Amino acid sequence: MSDIDSGTAKSIAMLEKLISFDTVSRNSNLDLITFVQQLLKNYGIESVLIHDANNTKANLLATIGPAIEGGVVLSGHTDVVPIDGQEWTSDPFTMTKRGGRLYGRGTADMKSFIAIILGALDALTKSSLKSPIHLAFSYDEEVGCIGVPSLIREIKKSVPKPRAVIVGEPTGMKVVSAQKGITDVRTIVVGHEAHSSQTHSGVSAIMVAAELIQYIRNLAADIAVKGTHDHHFEPDHTTISVNLIRGGTAVNILAGNCTFQWDIRSLPSEDPMVYVEKFKKHCADVVLPRLHAISPACNIESSIQASAPPLRFEADSGAEQLCRMLTGDNDVRAVSYAAEAGHFQQNDISAVICGPGSIAQAHQPNEYIDVEQVKMGTRFLYDLINHLSR
Repeated sequence: MSDIDSGTAKSIAMLEKLISFDTVSRNSNLDLITFVQQLLKNYGIESVLIHDANNTKANLLATIGPAIEGGVVLSGHTDVVPIDGQEWTSDPFTMTKRGGRLYGRGTADMKSFIAIILGALDALTKSSLKSPIHLAFSYDEEVGCIGVPSLIREIKKSVPKPRAVIVGEPTGMKVVSAQKGITDVRTIVVGHEAHSSQTHSGVSAIMVAAELIQYIRNLAADIAVKGTHDHHFEPDHTTISVNLIRGGTAVNILAGNCTFQWDIRSLPSEDPMVYVEKFKKHCADVVLPRLHAISPACNIESSIQASAPPLRFEADSGAEQLCRMLTGDNDVRAVSYAAEAGHFQQNDISAVICGPGSIAQAHQPNEYIDVEQVKMGTRFLYDLINHLSR
């Protein structure tokens, strides 16, 4: 058996273990993190945990090799999205192999990348790294990249400046040089309750929310036609969508409250706050005066719930040069999903996205990764180890 085949087998065995941890973002990831920390300790590798405010979740940071500048950060998030309402043909938290595919929640997004790293610890510790490899595993990426800022602060405080970050989101092991930013906005509408037969004396918060959602829809349509376009992305423009809504108490009561959340996926060249402020101005100038004529207690309040900066094109960056050399991939690519790469770049650490699996499988029922992708990721890591050992 070749080193790559043996390494792939170890990666798959490690993936099976990682999938068994239910790290849906609403849950703690500490069981998985504690497992990883103990595994690293077994290899003589010390690690640091950076906990959240409630001590229920943690990032992990570890260094393998010399404590010098110019190392490479391998970045991955440990949380996964929920399985609620999805129809799976096998247990999402028990990895199942069928027809050359590995099924389970997180196989594509993105525990396979972490499994490949942990499966290669023997090779990593036995190599003669001339530049270090830093492991940076975060929490709560799926709910707005919440964990990674404190992880980056720890990297900047305790790690000699790295030359590159590789964020192992699923790209089919192709180099991705840019990503859109994400801004999650929550809008709360306060109406004025009344009997539903007395629409003249009350304000239905749901009806107002529907009007505002239509405004957002029109704004999104206008951006698609008249806004900035970049052919590297699909869709090639900034997008806005409303994806959560709740409100009301009974069908015969004008709703007193309605809350909806909307999502801006912005091109790197655009500021999403331009659209947020435009929406707020419309609420203040056009909608609220009409509502206040019925009740001064009516209100519309919008706030940012989460955001992640875009990854901007940075031609010939340290991270891009490294990944292109290792993969032989010289095409220019961008993705519309958000990842932690933008946070690293914003903190002056060169970053690219490159990892095994397909984003088309992420967040889906019966999520899977092809075994061949795990093998490609394993080969990539072994090539990185050899490169940094020369």
